[in-house]
Amino acid sequence: MGLAAWVQQRYVLYLMLFLAVLNMYTMRVCLSVAIVQMAHAEPSGDNATEAVDPERCPENPQQGDGGPSLTPQPDAAAEFAWDSVLQGFILSSFYYGYVVSHLPGGVFADRFGGKHALGLGLLITSLTTLLSPPAARLGAGWLITLRVFMGLGEGVTFPAISALLSQWVPPKQRSRVGAFVYAGGQLGTVLGNAISGLLLHNFDWPITFYFFGLLGVIWYVLWVALCFSTPNQHPFISAKEREYLNEHIMPASKQAFQVRTPWRGILTSLPVWGLVVIQVGHDWGFFTMLTDLPKYMRSVLRFDIATNGVLSSLPYLTMWVMSLGMSAIADWLLVRNILTLLQVRRVFTSIASLVCAAGMIGASCAGCNWRLAVGLLTAGLGGMAAAFSGMRVNALDLTRNHAGTVMALVNGGGAVSGIVSPMIIGLLTPHETMAEWRLTFWVVFVVLVVTNFIYVAVARAEIQPWDAAEDAVEEVADEKTPPVRPARLRSP
Repeated sequence: MGLAAWVQQRYVLYLMLFLAVLNMYTMRVCLSVAIVQMAHAEPSGDNATEAVDPERCPENPQQGDGGPSLTPQPDAAAEFAWDSVLQGFILSSFYYGYVVSHLPGGVFADRFGGKHALGLGLLITSLTTLLSPPAARLGAGWLITLRVFMGLGEGVTFPAISALLSQWVPPKQRSRVGAFVYAGGQLGTVLGNAISGLLLHNFDWPITFYFFGLLGVIWYVLWVALCFSTPNQHPFISAKEREYLNEHIMPASKQAFQVRTPWRGILTSLPVWGLVVIQVGHDWGFFTMLTDLPKYMRSVLRFDIATNGVLSSLPYLTMWVMSLGMSAIADWLLVRNILTLLQVRRVFTSIASLVCAAGMIGASCAGCNWRLAVGLLTAGLGGMAAAFSGMRVNALDLTRNHAGTVMALVNGGGAVSGIVSPMIIGLLTPHETMAEWRLTFWVVFVVLVVTNFIYVAVARAEIQPWDAAEDAVEEVADEKTPPVRPARLRSP
């Protein structure tokens, strides 16, 4: 008990949330890398003959050019004959379940706490990852069904994380803690790409799923033992830390009533819909890179599987480092009163969208210059790190009481990109030529620019009136905390 009381339990929670996001992305991305070895496209019908690509790059271009070498061996023969459209559907099937479970997960986390919502969601993700190899061998339909269930589990996680952050993070620390926790997505993608590439280079493809699925189960065991939904529920927290959190976190976290979800206010709020729109654009760019960058590295730049995994991870490593630096810059601009909170959200969101768009178009025009292409993709996705100080935390500016629900609506709406973009990419790249991929990157460019324009026009950075509507309050008895009048919810 002495050691547990000495350890700051909020920092334990922050670390476990970071590892949760990291685990989610390693399990999400491992199929994107493994499918390069699992399957080869077999065009059918009118596309049965292989297209001639006049811009075709040489095999393993980094060899003999001073580039990275991992003693490449010929890639293992593909086990499945899945064409590019079916591969796109398999990759996107995760997001069908992911979209559906967002809103129920957000409402559940807001009302009953985020611990079990997050824990069970990640456990389902881990178990479905472990079951992916036998499902794939039973047939593509089985793998698609399993991926839908995987998405159902993971869909509750980000709303649950928002609910937990609203209970454990003092307002003045929210930018830094949020950037730290959500940066687990970039580091998870780095590790997922790099480790998957190395495992696939030395072992058969199922090992990738078993490795990351087992790590997810280990995280769940630690989560159940160490973390709780609120400071007041934590059995190991010191009295000093509990008092500090109760003093500094907004009154909504200590209130003695539950707040009904103001659906009308949320669903008619332009700033909320602006967040949904920019999330669609942001996710379109991010998911294109997340699910299809390994395919681009293999089919266009023609890297072997090991080098593919390592180089595919570089943009996310840059994004992870940049997210930490960008959050510090954003806080500095606010503390020095150089920019208002709304200006910070707009400027950093625009940096994220426009730098990513420019990087992808530049890479598509780099041809077979693999150094330039990888460098531009890395710079583009690195610029997207600015979103963690912009639209990624903007929902917390709009609401104190319904962070999980609003995050569910925004993130769930954005996840539609995860359904649509891999399928469109599969349709646009039947032969996976450089010209087909260049068109794909132009589509991403247009989506990023248009959605950013809409967000900048309607964005806000203050608590919205519907957040503390007086008719949305149900008082409930609480023996420890005296009733708090709803009007206090409007205080900053």
